[in-house]
Amino acid sequence: MHRKWLINRTNPEYISYLSRAASISPVVAQVMINRGIKTPGDINDFLHSGITGLSDPSELPGMDIAVQRIKTALSRNERVLVHGDYDTDGLTATAIMVHALRSMGVDVHYFIPNRMVHGYGFNPPSIDVAERLGARLIITVDCGIASFDAAACAKAKGIDVIITDHHEPERCNEQDITGGQNSPPLTRYSLPDAIAVINPKLQTHNHKLMTLSGAGIALKIVQALSAQQDLSISYDDFLSLLDLASLGTVADMVPLTGDSRVILKEGLRYIRDAYRPGIRSLKDVSGLSGRDIKATLLSFTMVPRINAAGRLGDAHDVVRMFLSDSVEESLSIAERLDRTNAERQTIEEEVYQEALSQLNTNGYDSVIVLHKEGWHMGVIGIVASRIAEEFHRPTFVFTVEGDTAKGSARSIPPFDILSGLSACRDILLTFGGHKQAAGIKLHASNLSVFRKMINEIAVQTVKGEDLIPSLEIDAEVTLSMINTDLIRELSMLEPLGYGNPEPLLGAKGLNIINPRTVGNNHLKMTLRQALRSERALSIDAIGFDMGDLLKDLDASASIDAAFTPIINEWNGSRYLQLNLKALRPSL
Repeated sequence: MHRKWLINRTNPEYISYLSRAASISPVVAQVMINRGIKTPGDINDFLHSGITGLSDPSELPGMDIAVQRIKTALSRNERVLVHGDYDTDGLTATAIMVHALRSMGVDVHYFIPNRMVHGYGFNPPSIDVAERLGARLIITVDCGIASFDAAACAKAKGIDVIITDHHEPERCNEQDITGGQNSPPLTRYSLPDAIAVINPKLQTHNHKLMTLSGAGIALKIVQALSAQQDLSISYDDFLSLLDLASLGTVADMVPLTGDSRVILKEGLRYIRDAYRPGIRSLKDVSGLSGRDIKATLLSFTMVPRINAAGRLGDAHDVVRMFLSDSVEESLSIAERLDRTNAERQTIEEEVYQEALSQLNTNGYDSVIVLHKEGWHMGVIGIVASRIAEEFHRPTFVFTVEGDTAKGSARSIPPFDILSGLSACRDILLTFGGHKQAAGIKLHASNLSVFRKMINEIAVQTVKGEDLIPSLEIDAEVTLSMINTDLIRELSMLEPLGYGNPEPLLGAKGLNIINPRTVGNNHLKMTLRQALRSERALSIDAIGFDMGDLLKDLDASASIDAAFTPIINEWNGSRYLQLNLKALRPSL
């Protein structure tokens, strides 16, 4: 697919200032600016903050009330139900909360809804579970911000609710809404009637808290509890849960800035050490034992295996695995997750191929809307994500059950899916999620109307050029700027992921030397650059899975290259190498 090359540039004088003030190279200064980090102080925080750099958890609205209610539950020996979610973020958040409350001596149970039976989130049927258990307090994790009916139902039955969630709250224009004890946010949002609602999006003064995942919020509650002098939960207990919080942070693709970055950076160390039997077992079945664990590696090894349980069935055992002290029990569950994930991959590929067949037969608009009876509810979100990425269009994939269509949506940056769905709310039964991903339910008879409406909305907000994917290059460089010092500096940006992608550099006017394919269709060559002001330099380059480009290369013409510089280690030697991402003829 054709892509636009976009090269970020900033005033050279400011780059020079930032480079000197923050003691970083001009290239890294430009990378920082591209990520919205524009002052020496913020750069220092980003590159060097450790666990002590975490924000005060009491800055989250509702936190102090929640902590006091949990202490009351402990003193009264009340039973508490933690209501989780079936994806990795929700499951790790559940395990974090249950572990912490058990450490304090709270009588705590947990409930994970079944995707096919209960649907998504905190719903009135969940109150029945709490009633059967005799719970007097429900704490939701990674869900509940739009659960008005469930919160009202719980209150009517005398059950208190603490909602912890990071999804978008519903904006409200009314100034006199009452509900819960979070008075300031109620002037801006309509919130469920809970005794406390903890959601980083309800505060705007501390940007470091805005990107927390569900597991991150659960960890912040533990951080707050560990600071209480009269509770038997220590700071070490808080630290021991960083591995689970980092998994949830990676899985939910929250921007890796602020507290989320610190949680992931510190949590990766605990995953590498794998003191928790459940983490060690997951690493074993994922083939990660002995490998250097990085955030991007987790996202396509451990995370899909965790998610598989909730996609195809019941995910309660995942929480049990995370909480277990037994190596045998943990390994048994991890092996079952591995088998379930293989089954999920098969089902996903079948649905994906059928979806592609629909596209090839019927064509597509600015927004892709696909549906079929019998598509597995557990994989349509992944299929929507794959199609949105491949075709660079907002994508809705529905499975039809009787007269109801349940769907998952994935978007592209220029199109806010939640805003689009809000404009269609009159024909929708339910919807919710983020700007780039959402769940949706409507009557199947309204699918064609929905397709027309969502495309009309997209036409008003998305320009034609927005449907052409772009290649965003962090900085233009010459080959003489590529050295081990630059690579060391770039490594300080780890952990990489959503909101902090792998730095991409670009160089122009390169000559190709000895282009060839190696291995499994990889493109190998040497790139040479001769500039009047510099001596000619050559650097080895490789483009993984780019071998098909060989036939289009003209060795006599110069090219532009987008790449990430790395140190390659082979047969005991180390040398500079460019990991190619894209090539084009020089303009």
